[in-house]
Amino acid sequence: MFAGLQELGVANGEDLKETLTNCTEPLKAIEQFQTENGVLLPSLQSALPFLDLHGTPRLEFHQSVFDELREKLLERVSAIASEGKVEERYKKLEDLLEKSFSLVKMPSIQPVVMCVMKHLPKVPEKKLKLVMADKDLYKACAVEVKRQIWQDNQALFGDEVSPLLKQYILEKENILFSSDISVLHNFFSPSPKTRRQGEVVQKLTQMIGKNVKLYDMVLQFLRTLFLRTRNVHYCTLRAELLMSLHDLDISEICTVDPCHKFTWCLDACIREKFVDNKRARELQGFLDGVKKGQEQVLGDLSMILCDPFAINTLALSTIRNLQELVGQDTLPRESPDLLLLLRMLSLGQGAWDMIDSQVFREPKMEPELITKFLPMLMSFVVEDHTFAVDQKLPSEEKGPIPYPSSIPEAFTKKENVHRHVLRLLLHLHHKMAPTKLESLQKSLEPTKQTSEAVKDLYNQLNEKLELRKPSPAQVAETPSMELPLPTVPTPASL
Repeated sequence: MFAGLQELGVANGEDLKETLTNCTEPLKAIEQFQTENGVLLPSLQSALPFLDLHGTPRLEFHQSVFDELREKLLERVSAIASEGKVEERYKKLEDLLEKSFSLVKMPSIQPVVMCVMKHLPKVPEKKLKLVMADKDLYKACAVEVKRQIWQDNQALFGDEVSPLLKQYILEKENILFSSDISVLHNFFSPSPKTRRQGEVVQKLTQMIGKNVKLYDMVLQFLRTLFLRTRNVHYCTLRAELLMSLHDLDISEICTVDPCHKFTWCLDACIREKFVDNKRARELQGFLDGVKKGQEQVLGDLSMILCDPFAINTLALSTIRNLQELVGQDTLPRESPDLLLLLRMLSLGQGAWDMIDSQVFREPKMEPELITKFLPMLMSFVVEDHTFAVDQKLPSEEKGPIPYPSSIPEAFTKKENVHRHVLRLLLHLHHKMAPTKLESLQKSLEPTKQTSEAVKDLYNQLNEKLELRKPSPAQVAETPSMELPLPTVPTPASL
């Protein structure tokens, strides 16, 4: 409690104890101790007896004075840190730290010492090591001091960041795989600015401050974890963190991150859920502007584009572009705008391979994507229009329903599509024709290699379908009514 007072020549409880132990007149010794160590203000001595008459303990009085002086001192330290020449102000703070640091473990004085360190851009290394070695001091120091500790201790910084990254991934996955979704509120509903107000992004932003070295450390953590887990939510965090620093106008970091302007432009597209022509040209300019010898930036750009919110925006823009091509009677390979969207989608989808191989060049698009897959999507759009028109015709003029009776093979090559199709059926199964539903149920049946998460969803779907089955008596009495409802095509972006 009184640690460090003796080093400053200030008497403490141990000194009083020794004095009382070795004296013959304790009352006189106490009075002398009070005189020597009390508030040295002549006018105060005559006022103190009035406090005694009112039953106010001297401890309460001195504690009150101490608290008031401490607040004044804290205000003065903050004032010193903001006035005068830079060299002079920091010299004063360094001198004050040197005189007060021995009291850093004294709870009543500790806030003052911590305040002095907080305002010093460079705390002496010896004192940083003492703080780092003591868990209580480390916990009590301001984030400005911790930054100085972290920048030379990557392992310690990693220990601080790791729980936040785990929390972020858990939150994202809970939202993504929640069954509580609707058309108006789903995983992609929140705006980019709303998302980066989240607890984890804000904490990381505060921990980094203006420190480029700490920012680089976090980016390295994200790259490493993305490589280790293939979890694309780390790509989202990479973009959200940069834009959070952008919101605070932290130019020290934004100006040195080569992805800043690209991410800023893409962020605007994600906000609008569409890549318009002007922004498309800007994004293309950034990609085309990667110079020889700077190809490594493609690794970070690919992570930015691998963010599910970026993929969703690019996919929505692609579908909208395809719809326009249908109206123009134009093939996908003939549209420069569509090819740019596909280029960015391809770069995003190839992020893991690029960072893993350290071969920084844009991946080549599969010819089948443009010659088969996209025309198939366009045929779905045409069939939608055909079906809408067909429904308006008299019954005798209606043609056969053009929709396929099963999911095309191209849709079921990635497991996440399988998973999301099952989630979609959990919400729409009651609106589908029984024969179509039975066909989908068979085609979506898990294999031995399927993950437990997909198997669990499939079992949930089976349970719901079992509950909807009518009793045998009802089946006999009720005539079957097969409604000509279409199966729901699943976009490959899901």
